[in-house]
Amino acid sequence: MTQQIPLASRIKQIIEVDGLQFRDLDGDGELTPFEDWRLSAAERAADLVSRMSPDEKLGLMVISSRPMGISQHNKDFTSHDGVLDEQHLPIKLDPHTSAGIPFEGTTEMIRGLHMRRFIMREEPTGSRIATWINTMNEVAEDSRWGIPVIVTANSKNEAGAFKMGGTPEDQPFTAWPGTLGLAATGSLEVIESFAAHSRREWVSSGLRKAYMYMADVFTDPRWFRGQGTFGEDPQFIAQAMDAVVRGFQGADGLSADGVGLTVKHFPGGGARENGTDPHYAEGRFNIYPTAGSLEEYHLPPFQAAIDAGASSIMPYYAIPSDENSSTPQGRLTEFEQVGFAFNREVLDLLRAMGHRGYINSDSGVLSKMAWGVEDLTTAERVGRAVMAGTDLFADTNDVASVREAFVAGLFTGARLDEAATLLLEELFTLGLFENPYADPEEADRVVMNAEAQAAAADAHRRSVVLAKNHDQLLPLTGQSLVGKRVYVELFATALTVKDLDALRRRLAEAHPELSFTTDYHDADVAILLLRPFIGSYFEFVGIGDLSIDDHSHVDIEKVRDIRTHVDTMVVGLNTLFPWLLDGVEPLADALLMGFETDYDVMVEAILGEFSPSGKLPITFPIDADALAVDEDGRCASPNDVPGYAKEKHMDGRPYVYVDADGNRYELGHGLTYGA
Repeated sequence: MTQQIPLASRIKQIIEVDGLQFRDLDGDGELTPFEDWRLSAAERAADLVSRMSPDEKLGLMVISSRPMGISQHNKDFTSHDGVLDEQHLPIKLDPHTSAGIPFEGTTEMIRGLHMRRFIMREEPTGSRIATWINTMNEVAEDSRWGIPVIVTANSKNEAGAFKMGGTPEDQPFTAWPGTLGLAATGSLEVIESFAAHSRREWVSSGLRKAYMYMADVFTDPRWFRGQGTFGEDPQFIAQAMDAVVRGFQGADGLSADGVGLTVKHFPGGGARENGTDPHYAEGRFNIYPTAGSLEEYHLPPFQAAIDAGASSIMPYYAIPSDENSSTPQGRLTEFEQVGFAFNREVLDLLRAMGHRGYINSDSGVLSKMAWGVEDLTTAERVGRAVMAGTDLFADTNDVASVREAFVAGLFTGARLDEAATLLLEELFTLGLFENPYADPEEADRVVMNAEAQAAAADAHRRSVVLAKNHDQLLPLTGQSLVGKRVYVELFATALTVKDLDALRRRLAEAHPELSFTTDYHDADVAILLLRPFIGSYFEFVGIGDLSIDDHSHVDIEKVRDIRTHVDTMVVGLNTLFPWLLDGVEPLADALLMGFETDYDVMVEAILGEFSPSGKLPITFPIDADALAVDEDGRCASPNDVPGYAKEKHMDGRPYVYVDADGNRYELGHGLTYGA
């Protein structure tokens, strides 16, 4: 006997057929096949596509950042009690894409442009997210087919995750370590716990789609986005991708209580040309100078994500460089000199690897980052991408150009139907055609719940790596610090006096047995927490210099001066990149590393509250010469090979950093107390 599934409608009627209930989304009083939840998602999507007009299908093919009503300062430009932003901008310049096109209000996007996918950039409370998405779905429900809205966001559960904007009312989700930190735990159980707890927060808030995670292998240490990867070990990254895809979507594939993931950035963003990123022209090439590197290092994590049933895959912006690569690269015999979203050969490979979901372009491929097709009009770029295999264009509301391309015959009706079907299948599988609404009160109960915070705190502790411990200095116990004065300092880009004072106050309250001082000239022991930072998403800053000094927002002269005044110095390094350590490590009696790990947790490790167990997920270069670029643009170490394997391709030259105690800072290194 078929069991009734829960339904929720706010506009359309619910009808009964064969003793079961269904939403009458087309309003005809009959059970239309796409309304019948007993059918498969593929059957329902095919039926609905057969009924839709071209304009209704075309609207499905874009996804745009959409400000919430709470971000609109002029409430006259809002609707639904301030929930939806309705301001219409004749021309809006997007800082991410440099696009200058009309930007419609929310209701017009849903009703007039037939858009159903939006990106949330704010970080409000769970209840506000749920209320906003619910309201958009009310608008969508009152349309010809009642096709629901789905909202996506970038990763929200890692400390230090990329954010655009922000308000005093932000309420982040539970903050785990960065993805490098999750990798540093070396534990798939931790990653599975991370995915399970995070999924609950997303689903309770009505967020059912996510631009995450990065299956990229971190092979060039200067790549700005490497900090968002799971490190440099393809085998571990593949296991991590399997865990996060199944953990968010469902153990056996995308489910009605899951979050659909868009895994990125196919076929691997790590193979950078000396770290430069394709957000800007200087970094528009992926290079593969090492024979077989694409197949050996970069594709395995994507294969794992595909095998786990990733709902969609995002190609990167870059052009695969034919000139600076060793070809063929496995199954790719030659490189077409266009960006991956336009690259039929590369997207055919993605399909050959078994991907059955849709292909979601990266943001801006129709405007600023249209590498290799700059001479084409926007409509021609659309046609080129769609015929290559791209189904959805990210961070744009330019339905007009998609329509222009279709009307001009730049992509076929068959491709339009294929894209629309794939995009709708996800909505059906997620159960949004049955219930697109979330409970705002439940969202506030689930977001930042105590169980998730406890699990995240454990992950922070397990992410700490003890890299150096000269003469078994650590842990600094209360007994070893009797009669000594302890100085704590924090070096970070966003540091304020208030932040440092709060950190010092928390430590003093947690450790009343210790004697703290705010003057290092008066200290016996210094604990220095460093968070160097370089790079930018939206501005080319040259080839990254990984030195830890003023340019990376660390007052290195002050660090040196502190060293001259204290007997013991311990450094806790927040590791976003494989930094050049020769300016800091020799000064430290002990060195710990975290990866967007909570500062208090780093100090807990230093003071012996727990024994660090993390292992390096990346390899650190020995010096600047290992990253030097010659006059022909060639790097001394191969850009497309992980750090642990670089020395195999460097004709006997060293790559791995070795500290004063002889520790090699390569993938998997990590000491423990008493060992």
